[in-house]
Amino acid sequence: MNKTIRRAAVFTLLLVLSLLVRATWVQFYDGKALADNKNNRRNAIEQYANPLGNIIVAGRAITGSAQTKGSDLKYKRTYTDGSLYAAVTGYSSQVFGATQLEGVYKNLLDGTDTQLKNPLDTITNKRASPGDVVTTIDPDVQKAAYAALGSKKGGAVAIDPTNGKILAVVSTPSYDPSRLTTGDSAAWTKLTQDADKPMTNRALRQPLPPGSTFKLVVAAAALEDGLYKNVDTGTDSPNPYTLPNTRTDLSNESASAPCKNASIRVALQYSCNNVFAKMAVDLGQDKVKAMAEKFGFNDSSQDVPVRAYPSVYPSNMDKSSTALTGIGQYDVTATPLQMAMVSAAIANGGKLVSPHMVSQTSDASGNVVKNYDDSTETKEIVSSTTAEQLQSAMQTVVTEGTGTNAKISGATVGGKTGTAQHGEKNSKTPFAWFTSYAKSDSNGKEVAVAVIVEQSDAARSEVSGNGLAAPVAKAMMRAALKN
Repeated sequence: MNKTIRRAAVFTLLLVLSLLVRATWVQFYDGKALADNKNNRRNAIEQYANPLGNIIVAGRAITGSAQTKGSDLKYKRTYTDGSLYAAVTGYSSQVFGATQLEGVYKNLLDGTDTQLKNPLDTITNKRASPGDVVTTIDPDVQKAAYAALGSKKGGAVAIDPTNGKILAVVSTPSYDPSRLTTGDSAAWTKLTQDADKPMTNRALRQPLPPGSTFKLVVAAAALEDGLYKNVDTGTDSPNPYTLPNTRTDLSNESASAPCKNASIRVALQYSCNNVFAKMAVDLGQDKVKAMAEKFGFNDSSQDVPVRAYPSVYPSNMDKSSTALTGIGQYDVTATPLQMAMVSAAIANGGKLVSPHMVSQTSDASGNVVKNYDDSTETKEIVSSTTAEQLQSAMQTVVTEGTGTNAKISGATVGGKTGTAQHGEKNSKTPFAWFTSYAKSDSNGKEVAVAVIVEQSDAARSEVSGNGLAAPVAKAMMRAALKN
């Protein structure tokens, strides 16, 4: 054979082999990455080729699918009462992706979840019929929270402390996910640039200073540590209390309140800053942090199943900063979910059942794929004795203290108010907090809630947990306890 022809043949063979190697590489190694690429239009075409599964509240679908016109995407997502449930569902958009439950259960809702496939579907890689997500949300509690928050900027969570079921997740101002389903860029721009951040889930994903509601955590640490025998034991608490190594006196909301050496009950009743600031210092930051973490602070993997932002109790502080953490200030932050968990554990005899807002997932035939109610975890946060002591003190807050707006006829209610300062030199309007629990005197139902009002039309002097947040909590608790 001619040498030139032989070399050309070898070169051509090498080119063919290179092409085969590259094709094999793309097929078996790059294929999945290309298929999963968010810019791959075929994924959206396939996902919306058929109706999606639904998110269910109290046996009723709050999502749906509708046929589109003039698009290669045959169906679009629809929502019933979209603004009411946006903090639960999130959105599923042909362009902007999916969030909240829509995002967590995307594969189940579009039928690509392997748990939905039978053996033949697995072999043929056939898409299964989509499944449904059954939530724990109580529509009456959800509506009560949404209506009570109204035009206020804030968030609220309600939990059944006996089983961890989340009964309501509300964030205001809200938005209608239907506006985003087809990829309306004008709607997306308007929502994402809105200064009030309506797409932020304030109930689960915006930790803010919890103010005096955090005093419940400090009180729990003091009782568990034995620093004080019970909630009626007098404390060693000068008034005013000077922050350690400073000349700064920590003031109380009411100068006439009996806060000097007040017991934990009285200190919670009047929300005495001097008592809990000194208590945090006496305990030391490590013990306060340990108790906070038992309740769920500093947990970066809190899934309900939506990933909640971690609430934070800081480390490496001096004593004056530790004192401020005792009243829920300095770098302490919490979500309404976290503060609802605090009240839930106290209400449930010191035991915290892992909070969850999905009861089960099911296939197209209604068969259960996974039951979350049966897989909850229960942790003892404080002893039953400590829990009973704190319940009693929280009841005093509602009957005689700063939380009287939460009283409910026919129910035992315990709570704690909070007014959290923020901004440079506390220049911004305070956050109003309320966390509480309620037990029906007639039907045995229980609920724990937490509410934050970030901003309202109230004058700064009128901003308080009792004035703004407690009425929202009361509305939620009444809805949860009804027959």
